Amino acid sequence: MEIRATPTADRHAKLEALREALRATGGCLIAYSGGADSTLLLAVAADVLADRCVAVTARSMLFPEHELRRASEIAALLGVRHRVVDFDQLAIPAIAENSPRRCYHCKHALARMLWEVAREHGLEHVADGAVVDDLGDYRPGLQATREAGIISPMIDAGITKADVTALSEERGLPTAGLPSMACYASRIPYGTTLDAEAVGRVARAEAALSALGYTRLRVRHHGDIARIELPVEAVEDAARGPARSMIVDAAKAAGYVYVTLDLEGYRTGSLNEGLVEEG
Repeated sequence: MEIRATPTADRHAKLEALREALRATGGCLIAYSGGADSTLLLAVAADVLADRCVAVTARSMLFPEHELRRASEIAALLGVRHRVVDFDQLAIPAIAENSPRRCYHCKHALARMLWEVAREHGLEHVADGAVVDDLGDYRPGLQATREAGIISPMIDAGITKADVTALSEERGLPTAGLPSMACYASRIPYGTTLDAEAVGRVARAEAALSALGYTRLRVRHHGDIARIELPVEAVEDAARGPARSMIVDAAKAAGYVYVTLDLEGYRTGSLNEGLVEEG
């Protein structure tokens, strides 16, 4: 009689497939953000590739500074060589104009930088931490990375975000359960030019709200209006009493004139909801 694999066994089979895929590269540069997905990828790569594994993190005003610090700390914890490269997306017109293809142009530009570092280290493969769930949203960046020859071994292994959480917990990685990350540009509606003022306002508002204890949040930038997304269960409390005043003060101190709470709550990719693709 055939014995059906348990969910745990299934996850471990996926993990083994990931190990084999990375081992087969003989050496790989890991595009490393410091988030849960890429941390699991880096940990497994470090296991099977040892010193033939190099992590690279981009430093940019579109990425929170604390994420760069976390990436450096975790890379050191895993014993992986870690390179930090400066990446000024706002200087690239195709990115700064913030069209729905912004991520496509950004990933292409980043891929060129990653391949330069890979060649410096004699590595013939570059991998990112994309997982199966990333295929379900509007992700032009995935198209760009594939065109650039970057591999997504966790997608190939069938690993989902739920798998990442479970496997990270089993391994004791500090990123287990970490909320999804996305650059600050994802807070600014398509068609609104990306500039230092808008990005800085979002960054200051999110940092202030994080200091208030909100770990899952987005501040969507609509000119003078901050549309704040918090978990649905936190919205009612945030709309009244001391919490409301502190949230308003935090957003206004960041530069916003009007402060709103999104009643649909926190969700990734909400600015994609208004997109209508042709063809």
